[in-house]
Amino acid sequence: MTKAISYNHPLDPLVAQEVETCSHACALYAAEAGHQNVRFNLISLKEPTKAELLAYEADESAVPARTAYCIVQAFPKSPVNEVEVELSGDIAKVRSWKQVEGVEPPLSPDDCFLGEKIAKADPEVQEQLKLRGVTDLDLVACDTWSVHMVPFEGRLMQMWMYYHNGSPDDNQYAHPLDFVPILDLDLGKVVRIDQPHHDKPPKMPSENYNYHRSFITDWRTDLKPWNADQPDGPSFKVEGNSIVWQKWHIRTSFNSREGLVLHNVGYEDEGRVRPIIHRASLVEMAVPYGDPNAPFQRKCAFDMGDIGLGCCANSLALGCDCLGHIHYFDAVLSDSKGGAVVIPQAVCLHEEDAGILWKHVDYRTGHAEVRRSRRLVLSFISTVVNYEYAFYWYFYQDGTIKHEVKLTGMLSTNALSFGETAPEYGTLVVEGVNAQNHQHMFCARLDMAIDDDEGGKGLYVSEMHVEAMPDGKENPYGNGFVGVEMPLTSEGSACRVADASKGTYWKINNPASRHASTGKPVAYKLMPQISPTLMAKPYSLIAKRGRFASKHLWVTPHQDQEQYPAGNWVLQSKGGEGLEKWIKQDRSVESGSDPVLWHCFGLTHIVRPEDFPVMPVESTGFTLKPSGFFRGNPGLDVPYQANKASKLCCHEQATNGHSNMNGHANGHANGHANVHANGHASDNGDAD
Repeated sequence: MTKAISYNHPLDPLVAQEVETCSHACALYAAEAGHQNVRFNLISLKEPTKAELLAYEADESAVPARTAYCIVQAFPKSPVNEVEVELSGDIAKVRSWKQVEGVEPPLSPDDCFLGEKIAKADPEVQEQLKLRGVTDLDLVACDTWSVHMVPFEGRLMQMWMYYHNGSPDDNQYAHPLDFVPILDLDLGKVVRIDQPHHDKPPKMPSENYNYHRSFITDWRTDLKPWNADQPDGPSFKVEGNSIVWQKWHIRTSFNSREGLVLHNVGYEDEGRVRPIIHRASLVEMAVPYGDPNAPFQRKCAFDMGDIGLGCCANSLALGCDCLGHIHYFDAVLSDSKGGAVVIPQAVCLHEEDAGILWKHVDYRTGHAEVRRSRRLVLSFISTVVNYEYAFYWYFYQDGTIKHEVKLTGMLSTNALSFGETAPEYGTLVVEGVNAQNHQHMFCARLDMAIDDDEGGKGLYVSEMHVEAMPDGKENPYGNGFVGVEMPLTSEGSACRVADASKGTYWKINNPASRHASTGKPVAYKLMPQISPTLMAKPYSLIAKRGRFASKHLWVTPHQDQEQYPAGNWVLQSKGGEGLEKWIKQDRSVESGSDPVLWHCFGLTHIVRPEDFPVMPVESTGFTLKPSGFFRGNPGLDVPYQANKASKLCCHEQATNGHSNMNGHANGHANGHANVHANGHASDNGDAD
């Protein structure tokens, strides 16, 4: 067997040679056990336990064993196997091989390409295409989806069918076909074709509506170049997977299911790096469609559990996906044969201007103090069939962390349902083309460590909202309102839905560390971007599988094995796993329980015609903000810098136009601000 490979940190992802070492060890083991048709679904690092990582952080000589986690298929004798491969010794060896009954492993990109190949080769599919006037299979697109509400047993995949009208670059989503093949990947064949229009297929929509640059002829001509220039280079430093920038310390990793993961996030303050996050990532997303007409009741994807965001990651393009001085991290994954797959430039690291960090003008003297905000951006983009999901972690100089998901790409369109002239559960984006109502429901797992060297063991979570004080002696003028804090003490009481009318947010508190002025526990607050929870009825299979999306917040005590809110095995699941199962124990989440937050957020998409033929970005996300963590504003020491590259343009127009007509809008334009403009500003180079 192949010799194990050295690595720098226990959380470093597997390198290409380690992936292939693992597959070789598994293949030898499978051959000895008499397994045939071996197919690799996943080869990834098995992260050390939290206790092992904390021990390593306290003493780097306490290096945990390096282990790979593999999902190996060997149909039909042993369809699904969880395998652990030991990589720490002189040779790689299989440490455990466990067959798992009654589950389906995630789909892989190889499965998707195989599924489309199977569908196009099927004689009945070809006959259905001919009935609709389609004979060139190279112009047929089969969008491969997991099957929600599986109609029968098997490792199933359903195909939403489209046609490129005249060119492979034509937008196929303007030409949906009305039949849906279902195939069994294990059997390698189409097992059913749904024809909702029966023997009267509708006419395929024929209008071309394209976004590809080769079809665009009338371009804007007045857009001038914009450059992000850092003449002295970036302010961040990178060593392996460790990043230091503006007092932030961040470690990253990347895997097939979650994509980008943050570890050991801390901020330099009071002469030390104060912990903020032990581990954070997105861990699941559900995309349920709201059309009950058959066969669309089966249209619900769990993109992380069904296939994985990491394995769908793009190789990012310099100057397009990211601007400025860029550092890229490659991703190393695996294919179905056990080979290493390297995605170059999968994760982008860069800085960008973020507007004003803080400002004040002393109106008596006209003196202004203003600081520009810089933020560090860690991002990756995944293409999951039709949609692009762009994921961004932002770190600010004032200790704020934001996570944003930008959604773009293509709508998953369909033909109108039988008997419809206009869609009841969607939007007619082109004649005959229905873009159905749907939701994108994300879940972030946040293992916080607020000022706690034990990884957050001593933290507790509380809910905050505002209330107007009642009428009475204590509120004689009716203007009183207060912030109300309620500790969340158990899993049952910590299932929360935010109320925008009350400004709900949640605090993660450390009672062992107190603020010097307030005497209260130091804390960060989780500020939701409040949106509708899951729209599907509680009795629906969507709700049973995606119960996590029915609340904005869940809190559980840390357990290493509790990683995914819809369960470990999501593809074709029947629900009841993950958070729904765990919280039935109603365990304590008070200080000492090592609480983990599961924050659910998303978008409810009632499609606009403007979302077609390609969708402009829609965004959602959340913010983590210090709340009594620092003594005061941690951005006070950001130096004053007037950007000398900024230029005044259209000066004559501004002088003779808007500005002379504006009076007070220019900030006491004829008073103190002019004193400042002619006095202090010339002394300190202020760029107000």
